[in-house]
Amino acid sequence: MRTVGVEEELLLVDPETGEPRALSAAVLARAARYEVAEEEPVFQKELHNQMVEFATHPQSEMGELGADIVRIRAEAAQHAREAGCAVAALATSPLAVRPSVSIGQRYRWMADQYRIATREQIVCGCHVHVSVASDEEGVAVIDRLRPWLSVLTALSANSPFWQGRETGYSSYRSRVWLRWPSAGPTELFGSAERYHRRVADMLATGTILDEKMVYFDARLSARWPTVEVRVADVCLHAHTAVLVATLARALVETAARDWEAGKEPADHSVSLLRLADWRAARSGLTGDLVDPLTMRNAPAETVVRSLLEYVEDALTDSGDLERARESCAGLLLNGNGSQMQREVFERTGSLREVVTTCVRQTQT
Repeated sequence: MRTVGVEEELLLVDPETGEPRALSAAVLARAARYEVAEEEPVFQKELHNQMVEFATHPQSEMGELGADIVRIRAEAAQHAREAGCAVAALATSPLAVRPSVSIGQRYRWMADQYRIATREQIVCGCHVHVSVASDEEGVAVIDRLRPWLSVLTALSANSPFWQGRETGYSSYRSRVWLRWPSAGPTELFGSAERYHRRVADMLATGTILDEKMVYFDARLSARWPTVEVRVADVCLHAHTAVLVATLARALVETAARDWEAGKEPADHSVSLLRLADWRAARSGLTGDLVDPLTMRNAPAETVVRSLLEYVEDALTDSGDLERARESCAGLLLNGNGSQMQREVFERTGSLREVVTTCVRQTQT
């Protein structure tokens, strides 16, 4: 069974005011006291000092992955408390923030190259790594994932507010993220050789610093034998992150099986895929999405059902089908992180209360 690992970015906020706090160095210093020297650090610094990132270990069982996410979120909350702040699984800050770029040659290069776009990238995502047998299989998977990734954006949407304002989007993080020149959906590659040639051509322009800055919606990991799916907002609740990881693995498995069976990928243009991404970011689960099967508008519930049907065999074989169905039904009934944030604001009229509520919800 394919293994899955999750990377989550969390926002550091003042526990009283809800405003972002540039305390990542203090949080990471406290986390380092608990790290085992021979092992890969769980927590890492991010582009901005108001953020911290963690990575789970690869897991083949989704219950274990969920337990890892819950445990590490709790550890992050403990380290943050010791540093005088709190962690919130928010994909953007509801309150205004003055960006503070982290120290380091790489981040200085990005700040100088991209200017205001770098300062605005205080956005928190959820990246899912799914194991693949080879680069050739990985690129075949990437080619076949493309139409379905917007549905993961809609399910995970958790960023309706930006700099103290209602954006009208469910996932405004995804719109900010597209300000990077290498971000977004990709055309069909057809082979690993063509994928790597495209990456080399991008690097040769001097516009991006290295392979890690190839911010495709789904890409080959530069470090691990995985396909990395990068379209999701950081999810407010750990169980939603598990759902996104479950569906990402099922999509990878289904795409690999289609490739082995000689089934060609859908030849949708990048223009259409960008429209589907925009619709998912705008609507979340509260309006129409673009159905990957027809590339026409359809209610969110219909599109989510299409996704579940597309990956049903893979979910059945991994033992995840019923849990995935129940989780999707729960999100459609009760709302995702974006809907929850809006409900709190409508009830209280306070963005501070939105943040403090999300701090508590991050631990559930």
